[in-house]
Amino acid sequence: MYTGIVQAVRPLLAVTPYPGHRQFTVDLTPELLDDLKIGASVSVEGTCLSVTEIDGTQVKFDAMNATLERTNLRCLTAGQSVNIERSAKMNAEVGGHLMAGHIATTAEIVEQVIEETGAFIRFRMPAQWAKYVFPRGFLGVNGCSLTVADVDDNVITINLIPETLRQTTFAHYKAGELLNIEVDHQTMVLVDVVERTLKGTLARETLLR
Repeated sequence: MYTGIVQAVRPLLAVTPYPGHRQFTVDLTPELLDDLKIGASVSVEGTCLSVTEIDGTQVKFDAMNATLERTNLRCLTAGQSVNIERSAKMNAEVGGHLMAGHIATTAEIVEQVIEETGAFIRFRMPAQWAKYVFPRGFLGVNGCSLTVADVDDNVITINLIPETLRQTTFAHYKAGELLNIEVDHQTMVLVDVVERTLKGTLARETLLR
């Protein structure tokens, strides 16, 4: 599990293709390497990946084709930077909201504005996932826990404070590129239960007519 608070933005040193998967090599800081072991889970741009190799500060992760198809990891190239968060420890402070690192979908950036007077990012989500997003609700975007400012016809707007821009990769993105989206699990369950209940009620009313 993760808290949605990005701990560092780190350089992606290499992306190596293999049959069925790609290997990502990321340079981590001593703090991020503390007690890190093979098999440990690390959030990379919001995607939960397992450590496969540690060589000094260089840490390698494998992403299967199924993961690449669902996330924006397929778009990453060597030289870019990625959001990193180690998995949360017991009794850790949850500054954002609990996240699993399981990406639901990607969303295309429609507009991004970064100015001294304010910054925001606006992106379009597939309808089947946008139904789980509500104003002032939580959303995981590239591994960062963010509050939704507005929802308009599957287009989500999120305001970005200077600290978020400083501590994440958002400033490196531009319109047309993809973001990793993790919807809040509790919200998803609630919406699904309500939908099933309404469908059941309508079906019974139809039979009684």
